[in-house]
Amino acid sequence: MANKEDVLLHTVNDRRMLPNVPDKDKKRTTIDRRGIDDHKHTESYSVSIQKEKTGRRYVVDYAVKIEIRDKDKNKKVITGRAVNLSSSGISCSIPNEYQESIENSAQVKLTFQIKPGSMPEGYETKIKRLAAKWVRTYRDKDNKLCCAFQFDQLLAQYIYKNRQCYMLSISAFFMFFICLFIVLLRSSSIMYFSVNKVLYLYSIIAATFLLSRYLFGALYRPTPINPDFTPAVTIIIPCFNEEQWIKRTILSCVNQDYPVDKLEVIVIDDCSNDNSVEKIKEIIADLSKERGYAIAERVRYHVQPTNAGKREALAAGAAMAKNELLVFVDSDSFLDPFAIRNIVQPFQDEKMGGVSGRTDVVNTYTNALTKMQSVRYYIAFRILKAAEGLFDAVTCLSGPLSCYRKDLVLKYSDAWLKQKFLGQKATFGDDRAMTNFILRSHRTDYQDSAVCSTIVPNTYKIFLKQQMRWKRSWLRESLITATYMWKKEPFMALSFYMGLLVPMLAPIIVIYNLIYIPFTHHVFPLTFLIGILMMALLMSVAQLFLRRSTTWVYGIWFCLYYEVVLLWQMPIAWVTFWKSTWGTRMTAADLKAYNKKNKKEGMADGGK
Repeated sequence: MANKEDVLLHTVNDRRMLPNVPDKDKKRTTIDRRGIDDHKHTESYSVSIQKEKTGRRYVVDYAVKIEIRDKDKNKKVITGRAVNLSSSGISCSIPNEYQESIENSAQVKLTFQIKPGSMPEGYETKIKRLAAKWVRTYRDKDNKLCCAFQFDQLLAQYIYKNRQCYMLSISAFFMFFICLFIVLLRSSSIMYFSVNKVLYLYSIIAATFLLSRYLFGALYRPTPINPDFTPAVTIIIPCFNEEQWIKRTILSCVNQDYPVDKLEVIVIDDCSNDNSVEKIKEIIADLSKERGYAIAERVRYHVQPTNAGKREALAAGAAMAKNELLVFVDSDSFLDPFAIRNIVQPFQDEKMGGVSGRTDVVNTYTNALTKMQSVRYYIAFRILKAAEGLFDAVTCLSGPLSCYRKDLVLKYSDAWLKQKFLGQKATFGDDRAMTNFILRSHRTDYQDSAVCSTIVPNTYKIFLKQQMRWKRSWLRESLITATYMWKKEPFMALSFYMGLLVPMLAPIIVIYNLIYIPFTHHVFPLTFLIGILMMALLMSVAQLFLRRSTTWVYGIWFCLYYEVVLLWQMPIAWVTFWKSTWGTRMTAADLKAYNKKNKKEGMADGGK
């Protein structure tokens, strides 16, 4: 998928391949293994999930200054090397001669720099003299002497106390100031409304849409876990030429904190022409060695006879599925161990037809482009999709992780596969299309606690092709959604139609403000530029407030890049929405277009 090497988080491998899967004999659960006996309460699962995240160890490699004092208060400073790190502790390689000193130490203080990309977002910072205690000494696989230390306080608590507390206060202040400034800025639009009704009406609608989404997103809360609600689930993974990531995807889907007898995984390979099928067979064979997990009965794969497309692969998996709920997972996306348990919770409502999980970016720290996308993904899900979830009317159950009622998928499967728009067969936009079928008669929700991470493009060439494909599907499916959204909750309906109007007219508004007005009236568009800056700052400060990550500044970069580049894809999408090529991978439609192009070029060369 990418031309550059991605920077990814690397967790320390557990001695078991499936540490999060509950015991098949139900003698214990993953919660019991973590020391929580009362698993009949929602709070227990919250504690369990937090403990699991706190205990996740990440492979790191940076210098650590170890300051120790003995019982007589004598000080000694040792330089070690961090080998793995979690929120609760760290392991360091140390010189052999300091083993006794560390084991007999009365006080330990550690200083090190958490590099971006070595821990989850928000942890990147300088740790100064963090109190800890020695836990054990061991030899690693290279026979190096290592010491494990347990922090006196969690890294998250230390970071919040030393950095995030004031970051939270500052970001909250700036969010209030920016929102107030936008309101005051748009109040002038009301005052000058009679001067240019169309322009100022657009300004009012754009500001109302933006601020209302942030307000509704702030009011959203995920459905809490009911431990007794565990409906049977089938995870379907459509795969095409994904040999690099498919093993990791399958493993993350099987390694779920969910009853073994209620979870199956089906991989549908869409006639890949790389080594994807071999990788699928390898991981299933490896998983089968783990006894007690019924892998042979629960994990299957099927190879399509021809490359028919992602929809056909998903439909084939749905037809094979045994269970009442279907979870669609992209082949380059990786599930959090508690993703399935969380994503099924909204289905306690009988009218719920589909639920979208949250998608984070796993290769955030590869370059500026991936950092930009990381901010965009987080705001798009945690704010924009959460705002729709507040009204049970999510307009896109996203491909990386979404859950549907099987009966509804089968009901609409034929129409979904045969979908055409203005006579052209619809290939991409499968997630929005299925959402449209379901949303007409059922509710759709967003579950922020159901998390997956995905690989995003790390080159602008691939990124722009992906964005063009998304805009075409957004335009097509949004026009379809517009035919029935007026029947939904009034606030949601109004917000949707504003959200449809604003991006479609944006290119015209930008041309009018940045070209027509300056050249015809000789007026510098200061107010318009300030408005764009405020919207960019609002996204960035929201990222800082919610995630306290150093990537927040890339929200500004995304907004500016959108105005300069991505915005102008919309007019192209208007006149090319009928295209069925993906652009980012050689599907049947792409191959057909590629051969057609080569044929034309060959004819042109022959005529010279």
